[in-house]
Amino acid sequence: MKAKLPRRVSATKPEPEQTVEEIAAAVGEVAAAIEAFLAEHPGAVVLEDGRVLFDMHEAKYSLSTEHGRCTLHLWSEERNLVRRVGAAALRNGVLRLSTYRFGQTKAQTLELTADKDRRTPSTREATRVRYLRVLERALERSFPGWTPDGLRTARDLEKSFGPAYARGSLVEGQKAWAVIAVNEEETQATIDGILTLGILWLHHCRESGGGRRVYHGLRLIVPRGTSLITLSRMAWLNADAAQWELWEMDQATEALTRRDAADHGNLTTRLMHAPNEAAARERFAEAAARVMDLVPEPMRELVEQRIRTGTEMAFLLHGLEFARIRMGYAGNSFNSAQEITFGAGANETPLAVENEDELRELVTRLFARRTAGGDGRDPLYRMQPERWLESVLRREVEVLDEHLDAAHVYTQVPAFAAADRGMLDLLGVTDEGRLAVIELKADEDLHLALQGLDYWVRVRWHHMQHPDQATGLGEFQRRGYFGGVRLAAEAPKLYLVAPALRVHPATETVLRYLSPRVEWTLVALDERWREKVKAVWRKRSRAVAK
Repeated sequence: MKAKLPRRVSATKPEPEQTVEEIAAAVGEVAAAIEAFLAEHPGAVVLEDGRVLFDMHEAKYSLSTEHGRCTLHLWSEERNLVRRVGAAALRNGVLRLSTYRFGQTKAQTLELTADKDRRTPSTREATRVRYLRVLERALERSFPGWTPDGLRTARDLEKSFGPAYARGSLVEGQKAWAVIAVNEEETQATIDGILTLGILWLHHCRESGGGRRVYHGLRLIVPRGTSLITLSRMAWLNADAAQWELWEMDQATEALTRRDAADHGNLTTRLMHAPNEAAARERFAEAAARVMDLVPEPMRELVEQRIRTGTEMAFLLHGLEFARIRMGYAGNSFNSAQEITFGAGANETPLAVENEDELRELVTRLFARRTAGGDGRDPLYRMQPERWLESVLRREVEVLDEHLDAAHVYTQVPAFAAADRGMLDLLGVTDEGRLAVIELKADEDLHLALQGLDYWVRVRWHHMQHPDQATGLGEFQRRGYFGGVRLAAEAPKLYLVAPALRVHPATETVLRYLSPRVEWTLVALDERWREKVKAVWRKRSRAVAK
């Protein structure tokens, strides 16, 4: 369960009777609230007067609690901002900060929000209500003889339906189609989520119809030019379970255009060459030894030293990177040089003799707080839970399936374009040579099944490319992956992994509608996976891979 952030904490002008310790505690609570929010929502945006100042995917920040005040520093390529924070209040998923410019006594408000859709609730609602009328006219024009019925956007949290999606039916006598649509002012992430909600809506229509109507299938309607990911997913749905149609709408003309699920092309991925691990470790040996010498000896065995590329090595604790080595160039010459940095994001700092104690202090603090039995409210404990889960399963992947090979586990191969997703993937192989796509989620996610399918589609596409005529090797092995393994020609297996209480109830419903060609396994882990990872139950498809 996600730790709750405090509703309101304050570090405004201290009362005369407050002790230094009480002031420091209040300041620390404000800083902790900000840290906790950004740990929970690393892609948050910072707003002032409704205007976006910083996107934390790209911006950096630092917090200081010195001299009895909490100071927030935010910066990016476009701007720089320093404010004293007097109070923090969390409401409806937005952290509102009362801030002060230096030398001023009038408070100003900064808002940290996890929602990329910056429209006000009333504006969103008005847009969605207007869209219902547009949708009804478009359906009547494009499907003569069929009557739109029950179109609505009402929220139904019990069935996972949110107000961003318009849903209803097209009816002709006892025949019917389930319909779901999304307007052009919603975010791309919302648009890409329509197929998950569409499957659930079709299932709901069939279950609640009482036999009065026969639902042939699902018609999805998305804004013009936004259907790429949905098309890719639809190609792998079960055609025997339902008919599937995707339409794009031009809202200016209210015209609908049919899109063919077979015509989706290849979504953007990059299959980089695997780095030579042995050569990279030899290259970084001296610098790595310097970093490890600054880690207290009892803690060294917990540090993961991971080769990311031939020019970068990372040092991680339970998936959280705290230092790295990069190859670069010395001065203005073309001579290569290695740079060691520590900290993350806004706090990344080049390592020098004079700040080695800072790295020691960072490591000591990190190792004290990011432990299996740590405080669930601590931002360092909660930060990047998928990365923590990934670090566990990279070492013990056999927990998912005893036939998986622990010697060959890779992260995000092929890599996705940055805009495509935010989830973490592993790629492995079974002892029979079958590729294994492993999708991880530490928290509940409605879209787990189809986001796992996204990765499976890409891996399959790369795997099925023509092998080299001279060597017989496929694309993965030509680029240095799975050395010494004879890969099977069959499509990959798909593993969907989450803690047992974080498997969304809708996941199994969505999986029922996947094509039999997708061979999947849903693995639920014990909730105490940070202490010891083990599977508590598994469910498998009846697929026959082709």
